[in-house]
Amino acid sequence: MEVKVLDINGKDTGRKVQLSDAVFAIEPNKHAVYLDVKQYLANQRQGTHKSKERAEIAGSTRKIKKQKGTGTARAGSVKSPVFVGGGRIFGPKPRNYSFKLNKNLKRLARKSALSMKANESNLIVVEDFTFDTPNTKNFINVLKALGLDNKKSLFVLGDSNKNVYLSSRNLKSTSVVMDSELSTYTILNTNSLVLFEGAVEGIEANLSK
Repeated sequence: MEVKVLDINGKDTGRKVQLSDAVFAIEPNKHAVYLDVKQYLANQRQGTHKSKERAEIAGSTRKIKKQKGTGTARAGSVKSPVFVGGGRIFGPKPRNYSFKLNKNLKRLARKSALSMKANESNLIVVEDFTFDTPNTKNFINVLKALGLDNKKSLFVLGDSNKNVYLSSRNLKSTSVVMDSELSTYTILNTNSLVLFEGAVEGIEANLSK
């Protein structure tokens, strides 16, 4: 599929870039997308939750009342979960939520996410640009020219571009990543995907292995 290349003023440069149908025009595999996003979110979890069970509660170990003759249930410890201040039954323990997915499935998920964006016409290709110095105002002007000032956007760089990255860092609705850092979650968690012209080849190379 062919996509026109825009400049930083949002104008058509007259050039078009050929996007690989094997990456940007496949039939999306929704289950692969689900698994990859699930893994990404699971990896963000610290898993440090913890509550104390009865063996870990500080308290006396004496029997709090006699076994029989009280007319109530027998009780042997103030640390019992049935009492206020006692331990918790089956409480959370520290654990690792991460799980493994094979590389081919993750590639399929990313290609599916890219194809979704292309099918929804939410994919834009711009010619490579940079700033002389980090300048958030200049980056905002680029967003306005592309009609993205009120949308959540993700810019994908082909080569390291420190000034563009620093210019966008203060903007909550915009992120800038390298083509090698692109994930299924970051693709889907945006309204518009903006590819630098130099990033197209890198994305296709990464997903065609």
